[in-house]
Amino acid sequence: MAQVAIALGSNLNDPHKQLKIACKFLRDISNNLIVVSSIFESEPIGPSEFNFLNAVVLIKWSLSVETLFSEIKTQEYRQGRPTRYPKWTARTIDMDIICYDKEIIHSKELIIPHTQYKQRLFVLLPLQEVLPNWIDPETQLEIDKMIEIAPNMSISRTNLMW
Repeated sequence: MAQVAIALGSNLNDPHKQLKIACKFLRDISNNLIVVSSIFESEPIGPSEFNFLNAVVLIKWSLSVETLFSEIKTQEYRQGRPTRYPKWTARTIDMDIICYDKEIIHSKELIIPHTQYKQRLFVLLPLQEVLPNWIDPETQLEIDKMIEIAPNMSISRTNLMW
């Protein structure tokens, strides 16, 4: 059974509610209890005018990574995210598979570990909460080191509850 970290982000249509819906979906499809990070608020990257709420959810998954990816994309659509959209714009929900055990996957549909997570404090900080000893399988960098060298941005832990 694979341990999978999934980053969540939202800045439209009641972002806190969107994160909770996505978390419930992940809990429902998970083969085991899930671990959730705190909810963080971060400035947007790109043209969006609204701050994002972000978190990381850790699940157990027994089917293929491609099946999980398909399930996630279907749920994003259910939550109001179009299938095609400009990069870095406002969205109801974004769910990215950050890691799938310690596997390195490069296929037409998927790149895992996620390509840009190392530059995103809004992924790294919540990831550190759920996987404090995480080491990137490609670079062998520890999570603490990735946080240290990531570009600075405005981000803070919120008091929002799941």
